[in-house]
Parts: sequence; C-alpha cells; structure tokens
Amino acid sequence: MIKASKLRASRALQRKRRHWRVRNTVEGTTDRPRLVVFRSLKNIEGQIVDDSSGKTLIGMSTLSEDLRDFKAEGSNRRTEHAFAAGKLLAECAKKQGIDSVVFDRGGYKYHGRV
Repeated sequence: MIKASKLRASRALQRKRRHWRVRNTVEGTTDRPRLVVFRSLKNIEGQIVDDSSGKTLIGMSTLSEDLRDFKAEGSNRRTEHAFAAGKLLAECAKKQGIDSVVFDRGGYKYHGRV
C-alpha cells in the first residue's frame, strides 16, 4: 500500500513534469505574451508575462482588491470567482493593448477553473 505522503509527492511531481512539458512548447513574445495560471485549493491566479523581457505585465488573483466585494452564489463559488478573475484580467489586458495571449495551463487539466 502506498503512503499518503508519497502519493501527494508523486502527484506534485507529475504536475511539475506536465508543467515543464507544456512550458517547453509555449513561449510568450512582446506581440503575444504568455498567460500563466496557478491554482490552489481556494484561489486562482493569472499573470500575463512577456518572456522576451522576462517581465510580468499584468497580474490578477481571486484575492485582489477588485474582487474582494464579489459574492458568488450557488455550489460553484470557486469556479465563479475564477471566471470573474479571468474577466477582470482580460479587461486589464485590453486596456494595455494586449489582444491575444499564449495560454500556459501550468500542468493543470484544461477543465473547470482552469
């Protein structure tokens, strides 16, 4: 029988391997920056990164001040918060003149909150 700590470690290692596999194929440029997603159990973060200069252009999280007053209803609160954070990130990107991005899912499945 596998211990829970080893199982958790192997899951995290598998996600890191998936992330590096995705990361080796995805690269953001000045014209089309990279959208990076990080997901925790409660929150989700998104950053738009220009890999050619190595700078983060925009960052948004469900913990941001703009989303503190957002109240989600129903059984999918985390998904609704993630949707609101993504919408706010897209609005900020439009204001800075960013029309398209390369999506870096960060080793997570493209499903649900990601």
